[in-house]
Amino acid sequence: MPVGVTRVADSDTVPKSKKKAVQLSEGYETRLRIHQLASYATLPLFAAQIVVGQTLYDADTKGTARPDWAKSAHAPLAYALGGLFAVNTVTGVMNWWETRNQDEGRSWRTVHAALMLAADAGFAYTGSLGSCAVRPGVGNCSATDRNTHRNFALGSSVLALGSYVMMLSPFRKD
Repeated sequence: MPVGVTRVADSDTVPKSKKKAVQLSEGYETRLRIHQLASYATLPLFAAQIVVGQTLYDADTKGTARPDWAKSAHAPLAYALGGLFAVNTVTGVMNWWETRNQDEGRSWRTVHAALMLAADAGFAYTGSLGSCAVRPGVGNCSATDRNTHRNFALGSSVLALGSYVMMLSPFRKD
């Protein structure tokens, strides 16, 4: 062969890189099932909380009385959602960590985890505004706290739902 010209190796002679085997624990499967069940349970609670929250918001902005059913349901729904998010955060982070060496789908799982942690932070901030949302003008509470509470609740819900949908089989990329 002329100087400076090299021969390209046949495709059957190029060594293929081997995928590293990652063995997952039995705990992984258990946590995954808990994570999935808690995710499914979150959806109807989101729907209920949107109806209840919007009812309270409409009553406040119109200056009408808040319905008793909505007042009594809002906080328990928020705590139930918070509990499910806590369960999903713990199980999700533990499973994300266990699969950290699994190349296939790592970026997708990491984006999902980051979005859900951002939603967690948004919900925590939403909860911190809860008491001011019903008492504008009292103490350090302002009239904008109600809007901020609602906007963070809705924004965090959209973020969480988007992250949820990305893990469903038609959209999942791993």
